Amino acid sequence: MTQAIAGRRVLVVEDESLVAMLLETILEDMGCVPVGPAATVDEGLRLSGAEEPLDAALLDVNVAGKQVFPVAQALKARGVPFVFSTGYGEGGLPDEWRGQPTLQKPFTEAAVRDALMTAMGLADV
Repeated sequence: MTQAIAGRRVLVVEDESLVAMLLETILEDMGCVPVGPAATVDEGLRLSGAEEPLDAALLDVNVAGKQVFPVAQALKARGVPFVFSTGYGEGGLPDEWRGQPTLQKPFTEAAVRDALMTAMGLADV
């Protein structure tokens, strides 16, 4: 199942270093290439607009006290699928972002994999 996402470049925007390291490990275990992690919204914006290709992104909703939605908007404009992660689940998202794949913290490797595959349209692969 993870073969479908092996080799994919996944941006990580997460300000908690332990969570960022966990996500990097999970992505590497699935054969993905982590990009970042970005610990601020500004850094996430820089990486999301970079010339290098991105296949998907994992976005913490609250990054260093700022909401990550500008990064989500930049990724959406580029056509890059993404997953929000938050302790509040999808119910904590503004209405305009509801329906977006969302991980509720704490999450498991299987939850990360499933959310990424859903976001990338690979859930049935």
